Formats: sequence, structure tokens, C-alpha cells
Amino acid sequence: MTRGDARELAVHLIYSQTFTGEEPNQVVETRLNKEYYKKLSTENSIYEERPSRSQLAYIDGVVSGVVNRVEDLNAVIQKFSIGWDVSRISRLTRTILQLAIYEIQHVSDVPVGVAVSEAVRLAKKYDGDDTGAFVNGILGAYARSLETEVTE
Repeated sequence: MTRGDARELAVHLIYSQTFTGEEPNQVVETRLNKEYYKKLSTENSIYEERPSRSQLAYIDGVVSGVVNRVEDLNAVIQKFSIGWDVSRISRLTRTILQLAIYEIQHVSDVPVGVAVSEAVRLAKKYDGDDTGAFVNGILGAYARSLETEVTE
């Protein structure tokens, strides 16, 4: 499993948590249970290979991080989604944006450009090209604002 696959799996887990309200560790434990995970492999190829220990640590960290900082992440989305209220953005797209922003802010081994391009890839895969462009616009504006902060 690649980091991109682990990222996609994390999106699935965070997205499901928005419906269940489960604690992050419970979401990871339940969805990555061997029997449950194996059943999911028939529905989506992302579940064909189990995450390695390092990928599991990444998944656990980002799922907990996003769920525990959702208000702060949504505030960033709101600031850079000009003309859009966060509540109007689909739950899945919002999840993808939250994960990318969390990675930019808190995951030191993920370059900003990778977080943005992976979010765009996932948005296009699950919500279409227009959503990919929307995600790119928000994350691009956010990334540029960070560059401006550094140079000031």
C-alpha cells in the first residue's frame, strides 16, 4: 500500500466518522478489523492490501488529528472558499479538504504540493473534475497565504 492509498483510506475513515460520530480510535479499529476490511475489498480496490505499520500510524494520526481539529480546519476552508459556506460543500469534499489542510499544518513529511495534488486527485476520483478544480483553488490560495506569511 502506498502513502496515497493510505491517504485515500484515511479519507474513507474520516468521512464515515462524520456519519457515526465515533471516536477516531474506534473508527480506525472497527474499519481496519481484518474480517471487516476483507469484506470491503470486494467493494473498493483500496482495501485489497492492508496498511503497513508505518501507514497504519499515519492513518491513525491523521484520522485523530482531523476529527479533533475539525472546527479549525473548517475555519481555514471557510476563509479560502470565497462565496461558499462550508456547510454547502459536500461532506466528502470537505473531508478531503480537511485532510489536506491537516497534512499541510501537522504532517512534516508531506510537502505542501503533495498534500494539494493528492487532495485534487481524490476530489476528481470521487466528485469529478469540477470538484478537483474547486479543491485546487481553495488549497492553492491557502498554500500561497502560507508562503506570504513566511516571506513577511
